[in-house]
Amino acid sequence: MKKHLTLLPIFLVCFLMSSCQNQVKTTETVNENPHTHIKKSHTDVLKQEREQKERDEKKKLLEQAAFSAQQYDYQRAMTLLNQSNYSRDPEIKSTVQTYQNEQKNLVKWPDNGKISHLFFHSLVVDESRAFDGDYMDRGYKDYMVTIEEFKKILQQVYDRGYVLVNIQDIAKPDPKGNMVYQSIYLPQGKKPLVLSQDDVSYYEYMKNDGFAQNLTLDANTNVTNTYQDKTGKVVQGPYDMVPLVDAFVNLHPDFSYRGAKGIIALTGYNGVLGYRTSESSYGQNSDHPNPHLAEDRQKAKNVADEMKHNGWKFASHTWGHLNASQVSLNTLQRDTAKWRKEVEPIVGPVDTIIFAFGSDIGDWKPYSNDKFSYLRSQGFTYFCNVDASTVSWTQLGKNYFRQARINVDGLRMAEELAGKTKVLEPFFDVKLVYAPSRLK
Repeated sequence: MKKHLTLLPIFLVCFLMSSCQNQVKTTETVNENPHTHIKKSHTDVLKQEREQKERDEKKKLLEQAAFSAQQYDYQRAMTLLNQSNYSRDPEIKSTVQTYQNEQKNLVKWPDNGKISHLFFHSLVVDESRAFDGDYMDRGYKDYMVTIEEFKKILQQVYDRGYVLVNIQDIAKPDPKGNMVYQSIYLPQGKKPLVLSQDDVSYYEYMKNDGFAQNLTLDANTNVTNTYQDKTGKVVQGPYDMVPLVDAFVNLHPDFSYRGAKGIIALTGYNGVLGYRTSESSYGQNSDHPNPHLAEDRQKAKNVADEMKHNGWKFASHTWGHLNASQVSLNTLQRDTAKWRKEVEPIVGPVDTIIFAFGSDIGDWKPYSNDKFSYLRSQGFTYFCNVDASTVSWTQLGKNYFRQARINVDGLRMAEELAGKTKVLEPFFDVKLVYAPSRLK
């Protein structure tokens, strides 16, 4: 008994030591859990963020591909998906297969010689200022279209199945320099159409007459217009053809064949795109020097670069708005040199000349004269005149392509209403478009 009593303190000490050790382990375990939980939670967050990023990237990729596919550029859409990091993704693979099937349903346009070309001038924003009875009233009514008329025309042209193409989509030189027709594939019932706008310089004579002042870039680098209303308030917005077509194509991608928009034909004597960029007219030694000449040239170039990125093409309208059929070869040469010196650095090299006054350098027969040889030597391959006697007229030469344009303006619409022509009938109903203010 005494022996057992002697051992009792020893057992108590051992028990207490064991309890302390267990307590320490328990405390350590408790202390470890929050760290493990935090580490695990952080890993989960990173995983979720990575997965969300991948979902966002894939969504954006599919949207980009869908936009190209809607514009009949299925090859670009499929390449975009197949060369992405998600090419093995089931949804991506399924979309590629869908595009392959849709591409097979496209049909080749049967005759590139029967493609129409419509053109406009600057659009009237404020009819009360343009059609105000002064000495410019008649000219504006004859040669311009109002912004509301244009919107209605654009919608009807789209509703009737037309699709914008570039003139270069119709024909191109082959490796030997011979001009050959190109294959244009569209859904059954769709029809290719070329669009252009002349004199996008916002000439000085148009000031305070209800037109846009220039083309510019907004805060998001979108091409837009500057416009001053009759109260003197200056605003930005879509007040002319370029931003209106851009917005329409964004809403209806299938209105554009592989991103095509239209051709902007520029003179140079009043500058370009609303900027007084001509050294001849606004240089230091001119009668009306522009102290911001260099800055305006850069602004115009920035706008032109963005327009080209968005699918627009540029063309020469001759520097001085010359009648190419009447002037001498020497005058045409001097004018072209001036255009290349003052306009080309802003818009880049061009291969198209849209003749002013609807003129031409020859009759309907294939080109063969000194003016043509000179213009070809300057890099011009595409030549456009005006002929509203027929819905379409083209000429495929050995080393050039020639296309007639239909003027959409007050004169042509008035003739249509009077029953003198039906050339606009395939594109839109003039009665539903014609502005009542023209009759005042």
